Amino acid sequence: MKKLAEAEDGSIFPWRRRQQKTHLLLRLPSQQEPTTTLAPAIQTTHKQLHYYYYSSKMAASSSSSATTLTLSLSLSHIFVAFLLVSLCYSASPVSSDSSANSTQTFLPRKELLKLKRVNAYLKKINKPAVKTIQSPDGDVFDCVLSHLQPAFDHPLLKGHKPLDPPERPKSNETSGTEEIIAESFQQWHDSGESCPEGTVPIRRTTEKDVLRANKLRRFGKKPIRHLRRDSSGNGHEHAVVFVNGEQYYGAKAKLNVWAPKVTDPYEFSLSQIWVISGSFENDLNTIEAGWQVSPELYGDSYPRFFTYWTTDAYQATGCYNLLCSGFVQTNNKIAIGAAISPRSSYRGRQFDIGLMVWKDPKHGHWWLEFGSGLLVGYWPAFLFSHLRSHASMVQFGGEIVNSRSTGAHTYTQMGSGHFAGEGFGKSSYFRNLQTVDWDNNLLPLSSMHLQADHPNCYDVRQGRNTVWGTYFYYGGPGRNMRCP
Repeated sequence: MKKLAEAEDGSIFPWRRRQQKTHLLLRLPSQQEPTTTLAPAIQTTHKQLHYYYYSSKMAASSSSSATTLTLSLSLSHIFVAFLLVSLCYSASPVSSDSSANSTQTFLPRKELLKLKRVNAYLKKINKPAVKTIQSPDGDVFDCVLSHLQPAFDHPLLKGHKPLDPPERPKSNETSGTEEIIAESFQQWHDSGESCPEGTVPIRRTTEKDVLRANKLRRFGKKPIRHLRRDSSGNGHEHAVVFVNGEQYYGAKAKLNVWAPKVTDPYEFSLSQIWVISGSFENDLNTIEAGWQVSPELYGDSYPRFFTYWTTDAYQATGCYNLLCSGFVQTNNKIAIGAAISPRSSYRGRQFDIGLMVWKDPKHGHWWLEFGSGLLVGYWPAFLFSHLRSHASMVQFGGEIVNSRSTGAHTYTQMGSGHFAGEGFGKSSYFRNLQTVDWDNNLLPLSSMHLQADHPNCYDVRQGRNTVWGTYFYYGGPGRNMRCP
């Protein structure tokens, strides 16, 4: 009787004790237990089920009644085990009220929402390609049908097609070019590939590009800042030449290309032409084109051909390149945002690019020309308020961002990284400066003004000769003994 009692409470048979352990292992996860215990529990259950089956066969050799009891128990255990396994797989972990677990569940959700917004933007901006080109510098360029480019997402451009080339400005000035100066082009052409007619090359924007931005909604835009006519303030420093006081319908110049050092990922260094109208308040209109080094925007230190536009002083409208609807590209050989190659070197060979922006007398749109007569595309006139009629100011030169991230002035270079006084082969320059008048004529600059916000950091010097016409040198190293 004693042995029978012991057998009934499971103290003698080992398989009864293992059965009790199985129930402990297969309990549902609680708030204190992670769900990672489920996998070992399930694995143990499989072994025990095999053990039950083996035990039932052994018991069957003893007596038929024992066999019947054992089989019924085994079937019951199998059913319960599988039921519990199913519940474990379907059960969701219960959130804890503790601050630690609240943080763990909140952060991933926030990141997922951010990535969802990023991917939605990428889907909108990266258009279907008929051909893809891999550049030697790592960029990917998509050949997109002209009428599917981002510009035609604009409500006023939907259903439109790119316009035919306009009439170019007339020039009476013939300027020679020194043999030691060659024209820069774009590095992606080194691949030997090109986009077919009827398409435009667009640099593919990646998830990494967008996530580098300080704020997702500001990706592809210049920082919002208070503007002054002398261009200074809020960390943006300039060394420029400008004209104002008349009505301007375009601008033209040639500028050499360098790879200045940018020492902070959220700073940039650029050289460009500005076509400007407005009051330097919230209604400022600008059209901009040139080359820039921007680690935040591109993820590297290559000088790149870029464009920009705004109608509200860089607040909400406009963007770099083709990162929003606005600029309409018409050329299948030039990629906006592509790296420029080759580049000028100190005491070495110089390479420059030609740029011209002008207002089409017939339709009123602002066109962009790159290099030797290559039409890139146009900014539709309806994008602007003040620039819809004409510009009131034209500016040429360099700009950097001084974030003072180390508590002192940045070491970010402008142009070649050397002061204007060092001259040709050492300093960066703009040459053959011209503006366009109301009758679509190119004219040399008159009543030119020079402006260097911090001349001990970056400066500018002008000149004139028969080959370069009106020109100037500009730039500097940033922080130095006289620029702390």
